[in-house]
Amino acid sequence: MAEIYNFLASYEALIYIVLAIGGLFSFRWLWRSWRESQTAVYTMEREFSSRRLGQSAAISMLITVLFCAEFFAATFIIPGLPSNALIPTPTLDLISTPTGTLSPASMTQFANLPPQPISSADLIGCTANQIMLTSPTPGQEVQGTITLVGTVNIPNFGFYKYEVAPLGSSTWATISAGREIVVNGNLGEWITNALTPGDYQLRLVVTDNQGVALPACVVPVRVVP
Repeated sequence: MAEIYNFLASYEALIYIVLAIGGLFSFRWLWRSWRESQTAVYTMEREFSSRRLGQSAAISMLITVLFCAEFFAATFIIPGLPSNALIPTPTLDLISTPTGTLSPASMTQFANLPPQPISSADLIGCTANQIMLTSPTPGQEVQGTITLVGTVNIPNFGFYKYEVAPLGSSTWATISAGREIVVNGNLGEWITNALTPGDYQLRLVVTDNQGVALPACVVPVRVVP
């Protein structure tokens, strides 16, 4: 429904113009059909003129209803909606691969980077009750398929994604993403089997419905065979 209101608000002037032009032709057709029905003499001529009159009346009525609906929505409904209701959520197209695993190219790129020791076990950029990764914990050793647990709950929420990079690297690869608010729950899964054992940083990025990414929550982890 928000998409419909957004369309009606964005193209209000154009809609009025199109309806006005359509109404001009339909009411002209209605007037001519009515005149023909009044002057018709023969039976077939009257039937034909009556059919044209009915069609023109139906189209004129439809245009009138559409005009009234646009006026009512633009005047009474749309002004009362919160501003964020008319802002579409950005299209989610962030998955690196359909299964949520990293691509072979990313694996090769990561494998060529030298491992970095974990120097800090502190969370970076996380905000309690809003943007938080609670599992895995900082410095935790992970292997196989793990479930990420955390919280993404901000005002005007849009979507979230979680990414991975070798520790000390700025080369991030998206693992997976989601569009639902989560409070201390399952954010998704991470398959670590294809990664070269070593130290990595896992980050959770949340974007609001205006397309603004908030500071990421970063957790250092260690992938083991």
